Amino acid sequence: MTETILLDMDGVVLEGPGTPQPVYDRAADAAAAELGLEPTDRQRADLRSHGYETVESTCSTLDADPREFWRRKEAAASRLAAERIRSGERGIYEDVAALESLAERASLALVSNNRHETARYVADFLPVPFADARGREPTPEGFERRKPDPHLLRETLEELGVEAGLYVGDRETDVVAARKVGLEAAYLRRSHNADAAVPEGATYELEGLDELLEVLEAPEDR
Repeated sequence: MTETILLDMDGVVLEGPGTPQPVYDRAADAAAAELGLEPTDRQRADLRSHGYETVESTCSTLDADPREFWRRKEAAASRLAAERIRSGERGIYEDVAALESLAERASLALVSNNRHETARYVADFLPVPFADARGREPTPEGFERRKPDPHLLRETLEELGVEAGLYVGDRETDVVAARKVGLEAAYLRRSHNADAAVPEGATYELEGLDELLEVLEAPEDR
């Protein structure tokens, strides 16, 4: 198979399926404070929402620029996420160590629905020579282009100058996005998806990242 392996981040490299809501709550509060906003309890809850439409409506009521609030909220969430990783509050899966030797055989990249700044931080934090790391832009448009939209995968393939390879993820949306850009898809089992059905279109089912070397060495006509 083509020796290019793209990996999702949350639930694949970072422990847990995603950024917990309290991080976004603190990020929204920080953004509101930076902009001098004084929301009611209900408005504060809406600003903490993970969707842009609710944030846009609430910012309009508070006479604030919703795009600027969104940008600051995303930036604050990235800072908090980095702090949690540095402190060990959010762990790294043990089998990530297998990627160090895998990188000697294949070009590796992180492609995540998480924020771009966080994806870059994780790529730099880990002792793995990632060729690229990509996450969503800190804009409403970036938020809408999350997987299963193939935008992030397509951009990464263009950056790497390749058209084929494997994408490793822990969700059905990862498999769907991979197939849309012509990638093979590996469905990785973690505790949060242990009982889920293997998504249609998955080429491989993995119990750990250490199995990727076997996938890399598998014959083309398996």
